[in-house]
Parts: sequence; C-alpha cells; structure tokens
Amino acid sequence: MSVPLYQAKAEFFRMLGHPVRIRVLELLQDGAMPVRELRAAIEVEPSSLSQQLAVLRRSGIVTATRTGSTVTYELAGGDVADLMKAARRILTEMLAGRNELLAELRESEVVTR
Repeated sequence: MSVPLYQAKAEFFRMLGHPVRIRVLELLQDGAMPVRELRAAIEVEPSSLSQQLAVLRRSGIVTATRTGSTVTYELAGGDVADLMKAARRILTEMLAGRNELLAELRESEVVTR
C-alpha cells in the first residue's frame, strides 16, 4: 500500500524537525565534514549528535564515509542545500513582516495616547 504524497511530505518534515539535525544540514551545505568538526560546531553531547546523524543517514538525506577512524558526513544531494536556503528566505520574509506589523502597532499606540 502506497503512502499519499502529502503524508510522505509530512513525515519528511517531521524528520527535519530537530534543531541538531537542522544545524548539521546547515553546516554540511558548505561541504563534507568529519564528525569531530560537527561536534566542535554543535555543542551537544556526542551521543546526541551521533543519534541525530543516524536519523539523517537512515532517511538518506546525508551519507557517511569512513576513512580509518574518521567518519565524514555530507549532504546526499544539492536539493537539501536548496531547501535550507529556501527555509532561510521564508523565515526572513516572515520576520520582516512581523517587524513591519510591530512598527505599525507601536505607531498606532503613540497616536491613541
């Protein structure tokens, strides 16, 4: 039985719904990184980072390569980087709209006094 596309999308976004996973994806936009560098850039317990990397790996959104004792992660495709950039643009527009609304509210507050 196939899953409807909207449900698959919801599951995909749920998989992205963790701050550590988002931060990993942001860091990997610039290219592959060894786990030790990810750990240095993201201040979480090593076990927590490992758990979140495993979720991303199982979903197929990142790939891991082992060279000796070093494990390096990278994005599985450029679409993920595009998604992260699109999210940034959307958030920027949303926050700009909130700032404009806040300015309008402050102006109306001054006028009504």
